[in-house]
Amino acid sequence: MTAGVRQEPRDATRPRAPRRTRLPALLALLIGLAGVGYRLALLLADAPPTNSDEATMGLAALHIARGDGFPVWFYGQAYMGTLEAYLAAPLVALAGPSVLVLRLPTLALYALFLALSWRLTRRLGGDRWFALLVVGLLALGSDRVVKNQLIAGGGYPELNPAGVALALLTVSLCAGVPRARLPRRLATSGAAATGTAAAGVAARLARWAGWGLVSGLLLWADPLILPFVLALGAVLLGCRRRELIGRAGGVLAAGLLLGAAPMLLDSLRHGRDPLAAVLTASGADAAATWGERLYGGLVLGPPLAMGFCSPGHCAGWQLWWAPAFLMLLALATAAAWRVLRRPLPSTDLGRFPFVANDNCPRSGDDPADATERRVSAAVRLALLAGAAAVLAAYTASSAAGRTPVESARYLSVLAVAIPALLWPLWTAARRAGLWPPPAKPPHRPAHHLGEPALPELPGVRQVGEPAASDLAGARQVGEMEGVGSGAGGRMRTRAAGVVAVAVLAGMIGTGAAATAGAIGGVPAIHAEADRHRALVDTLGALGVRHVRAGYWTCNRLTFASGEDVRCAVVDDELRPGFDRLPAYRRAVDADPDAAWVAPAGSPLAARLDARLGPGPGTLRIVEVPGWRIYLPRR
Repeated sequence: MTAGVRQEPRDATRPRAPRRTRLPALLALLIGLAGVGYRLALLLADAPPTNSDEATMGLAALHIARGDGFPVWFYGQAYMGTLEAYLAAPLVALAGPSVLVLRLPTLALYALFLALSWRLTRRLGGDRWFALLVVGLLALGSDRVVKNQLIAGGGYPELNPAGVALALLTVSLCAGVPRARLPRRLATSGAAATGTAAAGVAARLARWAGWGLVSGLLLWADPLILPFVLALGAVLLGCRRRELIGRAGGVLAAGLLLGAAPMLLDSLRHGRDPLAAVLTASGADAAATWGERLYGGLVLGPPLAMGFCSPGHCAGWQLWWAPAFLMLLALATAAAWRVLRRPLPSTDLGRFPFVANDNCPRSGDDPADATERRVSAAVRLALLAGAAAVLAAYTASSAAGRTPVESARYLSVLAVAIPALLWPLWTAARRAGLWPPPAKPPHRPAHHLGEPALPELPGVRQVGEPAASDLAGARQVGEMEGVGSGAGGRMRTRAAGVVAVAVLAGMIGTGAAATAGAIGGVPAIHAEADRHRALVDTLGALGVRHVRAGYWTCNRLTFASGEDVRCAVVDDELRPGFDRLPAYRRAVDADPDAAWVAPAGSPLAARLDARLGPGPGTLRIVEVPGWRIYLPRR
């Protein structure tokens, strides 16, 4: 009976991940580096174009670096925190004020966003090929997308990485096993096990604190992310409400208060209401018809937010994503809800069902795996709910109707939900066999009944062990059931897969075309930045320290000169405008030799040209390419 039996080496019992499963991870790394490199090249070429709002954040960073002030809010308003200024302040202190220095932290935030999006896609049950797809889409960069990601104008660059981090923490906290629920034999099996358990408790409390801290920082930086915070918080409350009653709740509350401390302290000191300020600024008190709002919010909004439009406008063929987005939102929500409605499998082997139907899980389902599936589905549902709430709020605001192209930046947070939104497409492609096949699982010897398995930390795989979603034949988290085993069912599955792949190909192609359009506009942006540097140099050579100019000129000029030139805002009729820093106006009004600066060909330049002349009280002109400097005659 022993003939033909040969000894296996001991290492043969240890599963090892096939090497080919590393290919999508390597490709994702290369694509991610390409996405970061593309954005770094844009920064070195002065793209995307800067403006006075970004310069206002730069001035806050300059003041922090010098110790001249520690602003809580974007200058001139009581909302939008200055987190970007605090991130850039050390670099400004070392290298001086410049747009490139101001944007290096936002570039790092984008790189973090890519890495966290890969990890979130994997934790939500996606295999490495699906995570590669997500990273590839996020690596593309149209005009609107790179502006949201790189311009340090307040709020937008930090929202996406922080939102994904919050979703990851939610998955980790809901899928992990609290210390109180660990088996007694592991909790009391000796000093080593006790030390391991204590370290696990500390790590878990750190994740609770991290969830609260990230949420608080997000609410201070920009309340646009509030729907995602509330939806993910509801998932956390639903799966860990008992744990929240104890130390976990206290640690989370402490982290939340710490993150939101600047906003809370300022509100208490000055009686400000950031939420009311946001509603006022969003255009809630302005007029716009519902037709304009629906068109700007539901037709233009999703393509602009996803990066499918050309610089400054959306062509008709680029609007195909609007109905596709709404359909995917509905399909992904239904798929996640279906998983949540499925009951957990029984752990009693004597009553474990051997067939699967609407009320019973399939034979062989592991309770821990079923819990992971439910947690993943709940988090995906929260991300989709957050995206739907953000889109609905934006559509209801007048900003969607009055300035849809520029105001589409409010939808930048939709990128957080990309792994959940594309879920139906990935599932359909996998079921139709049109997706790259997963790796074959290594041989794993089964335990005999009654044989205790080695204890494993929850949510942690052994080195070399492939993820469940990478195993051949493994059903993915939230994957829909087959539509039938007959020829008709196979044809419908195949057709759904072809449609899914076509939509994914359309997304990649449309995004690549929009990215190419953004690249095509870089030379003009770089030339304009050179002309602005010439303006700053000319003012320095003329000894001009105080000027009057339009809003979109003033703070940009002041930041570029490191406050050597201070500017007061005027409108096209030469009347005082909106100064975010009133001290600049006082300094300009005190200088009788203050100059005027206007872009060539602007209405302000035309008004100032009428004051040119040879006599006292008139102006003389110094021309710089693209600019006109007006000096008073004495």
